[in-house]
Amino acid sequence: MSRTVLRLVRASHPEPAAAVTTVAGLLAWGVGHRVAGVVAVAGAVLASQLAVGWTNDRLDVHRDALVGRADKPLATGALSPRLVTVAAVVAALATPLLALLTNPVAAACATLGLLSALLYDWPLKSTPVSVLPYAVSFGCLPAFAVLALPGAPVPPLWLVAAGALLGAGAHFANVLPDLADDARTGVRGLPHRLGPTGTRIAATVLLFAATTVLVFGPPGPPSGAGLAAVATAAVVPPVTWYAARAGQQTDGRPVAVFRAVMLVAVIDVVLLVTGGRVV
Repeated sequence: MSRTVLRLVRASHPEPAAAVTTVAGLLAWGVGHRVAGVVAVAGAVLASQLAVGWTNDRLDVHRDALVGRADKPLATGALSPRLVTVAAVVAALATPLLALLTNPVAAACATLGLLSALLYDWPLKSTPVSVLPYAVSFGCLPAFAVLALPGAPVPPLWLVAAGALLGAGAHFANVLPDLADDARTGVRGLPHRLGPTGTRIAATVLLFAATTVLVFGPPGPPSGAGLAAVATAAVVPPVTWYAARAGQQTDGRPVAVFRAVMLVAVIDVVLLVTGGRVV
């Protein structure tokens, strides 16, 4: 049983699930939730992340086996497809139920974010609009945290826009190291159609836009730290890209550029969480 549970955890995409859940909990705390509210928001987001991760691995089992993904328990036969399917359904049903611990409006927002993410798993992952579910789901994340407050206040537009831009940028950044494997298995989302160069540019521009919105969107003048974040988002990815090209780094796995883009994504998350109360 313990081995099965550990394999289920591995199949859930635990690192991004833990990261997004942590961000959701911190964001809930940042916008003014008490402990019960933070737990409800984080619990609903965790359930949705588990549902999306398990669904992704269940749908991609043949692709993962084709490229020899030894880190995927389903692809290696260590997990039953039926078990993963049941786990994904249970997690998906738990998402709106946990979100209802706050209020129905917030639960509807959380459900929209889940449905959007599931639509990425199928059928939008291999289409020119593959970025759309990321934008919608990440835009729903801060909106859910605010709507879950007593009285369901209207989330600030800048906060939702920043979440959407961050999610869209994360989509391009996340695909960068896997373009070659994806091409072998027939995945043809928007990043794959743009190619390595177009994907880097899209990730850089979108995350820079997210940084700018997070710094200049809230009321009042931007802080010195915020202006430094904008400068970092503008300078670090292009400089890293140029250095990688000068060093003849291949396009197949542009690790340095990926790390630079992810650095900006982390900065955006910190700005998102530490932006203070928004209502």
